[in-house]
This record gives sequence, C-alpha cells and structure tokens, in this order.
Amino acid sequence: MGQLVAKVMGAFGSREHKVIIVGLDNAGKTTILYQLVTREVVHTCPTVGSNVEEVVLRGTHFLVWDLGGQETLRSAWSSYYCNTEFVILVIDSSDRERLPATREELHKMLAHEDLRRAAVLILANKQDVKDSMTTSEISRLLTLGSIKDHAWHIQGCCALTGEGLPAGLAWMQSRVAAG
Repeated sequence: MGQLVAKVMGAFGSREHKVIIVGLDNAGKTTILYQLVTREVVHTCPTVGSNVEEVVLRGTHFLVWDLGGQETLRSAWSSYYCNTEFVILVIDSSDRERLPATREELHKMLAHEDLRRAAVLILANKQDVKDSMTTSEISRLLTLGSIKDHAWHIQGCCALTGEGLPAGLAWMQSRVAAG
C-alpha cells in the first residue's frame, strides 16, 4: 500500500526529497532554513538537536532537516543520513580559521554509506561580510575538485537577505528533474 501511495504521489510531483542542512555552529543554517520557509529573517538561537520544515519550489517538495552544528552534536549527524538525497553544507565565509574543520566534516560525511547517492549544495554564507572568502577560494580550501562520486555545487549567499538561496534551490530542483 505504501508503495502505491508513493507512486501516485510521485506522479503528481509531490514526493518529498529529504535534505539535511549541516555546518559548523554559527554558520547560518537555521537562518537559511527559515529564510527559505518564510522569506524573512527569523531571530534564532543555537540549535540543539534539529529543526524540520517543508520547502516547496514549483511543485518540488523538500523536507529539510536543520542539524545543530556544535562540536558535541556533529557525531549525531549520521543518524539523519538514511534516505538523504541532498546535503546542504553551510559555510561561514568569514570564518577562515575553522574551514579545515569544515573540510574534515564534509569529507567524513561523503564517505558514509548512507550518503553515497546524495548531492551536495555548499552555501557560502555571509558573503556580505567584509573580507569574506569567495566561492572559488572556499572551493579550493575544501578540495571540492577532489569530489568525484557526488554531484556538488557551491553557491554564494547571504542568509539575512536571501540572496543566492533561490539559485541554490534551483540547482537542487534541477538534480531532482535530472534524476
């Protein structure tokens, strides 16, 4: 019965696509999630555990899990990986010191069996901050060019204004359409 419902829902394009938003603490994950949902800035506090919201883009439904990024919570990320189609990695483009830790977390995630088919959207947040890193600099420092077995895209953005977020979602939707 469940497969029948899934097929019928798929025929109408309303199948939900599971997305996880990850990144180090204070990168802007929750602000991005609620910018996508409400198109407004929502004042947030550090996420302990997760937030979940549905984001719909032109008939494509994404079920988005925002996972806390504090160091003590990162080991729990893997419990959310099952059936994940997209990983959104949020980077604080002004935080050069912690980019090596982000790179380590990214490559550890991509090696996980449950994410073997997941596509990765890297959102280079805080592009509005003076002296923030460019997407090409972040790409080089994260060694994105070495990622051969996952589709990936890097997109500059600003969570406060929403700039860049529609382009990132459009890339995800194009991956759904191509799949």
